[in-house]
Amino acid sequence: MSTVGPDGTDGSPRGDEGPVVHIQDPQTLLMPDWRGNNRSDSLRNIVEDGRVSLMFMVPKHSNVVRVNDDAHLSVSAAHLARFERNGQQPRIAIMISVSEVYSQSAWAILRSGLWQGQAAPDLPSMGDILQAQTAAEAEQSARIDSATYEKDWQARVTKSMW
Repeated sequence: MSTVGPDGTDGSPRGDEGPVVHIQDPQTLLMPDWRGNNRSDSLRNIVEDGRVSLMFMVPKHSNVVRVNDDAHLSVSAAHLARFERNGQQPRIAIMISVSEVYSQSAWAILRSGLWQGQAAPDLPSMGDILQAQTAAEAEQSARIDSATYEKDWQARVTKSMW
């Protein structure tokens, strides 16, 4: 999801098990805002500007669908209940008015080999990045150890995301 705000644009990956959005009516999509990285850039932008763009990608498919228009936020109990999972609901639903839907060229997906199971490039992990950022911290407890961060990541994210 891309949004526009006073400081420029913000791109925020969204995803879910099963459908990422629910269709409320032929002109409106609902998308949950699940707890995640605890940044509110996209939500702030929607409140201040409202313009959004969604790009739908499905693993193993090269077709991409784009949706553009305006959004607003909802805390309606009925909207939030549509996304309930394991007794948890998102705190906010994003309502997207749909006026423009089109397919995006598949060339970038095909050229990149995105769905061909290629080995990931040798890049630093998030733990490596955080370790480098916190290495100079005076307090040992403020420093992040990459190996510990990576080992504990799955349990931490599973507990905090829903």
